[in-house]
Amino acid sequence: MANIKSAKKRIKVLDKKTARNKRVNNRIKDLTKEFDLAIENNDVELAGEKLQALEVKVDQAAAKGTMHKNTASRKISRLTKRFNAVKAAQ
Repeated sequence: MANIKSAKKRIKVLDKKTARNKRVNNRIKDLTKEFDLAIENNDVELAGEKLQALEVKVDQAAAKGTMHKNTASRKISRLTKRFNAVKAAQ
C-alpha cells in the first residue's frame, strides 16, 4: 500500500479508469456475441442493427483511449466484412 498522498490518489484514479475500461470492453464483447448470434441465425436485419451499435461503441472506446484506434478500425472492418458476406449470400 502506498504511503504518499499523491500515490494513494493515483491508485484511486487507476481503479476508476480500470472499472470504466472493463465496462466498455464488456459491452463491446456482449454486442459482438449478439452480432455473432444474429449472423449464425441468418438474421440480416438484426445483425445490421447490432453492427451499427458496435461501430458506435468501438469508435467511442477508441476516442476515449480504451482501445487503440487501429484495433477499433480492424475490429469494425472484420465485422463489416462478415456482415456483407452473409448479406450477399441471401
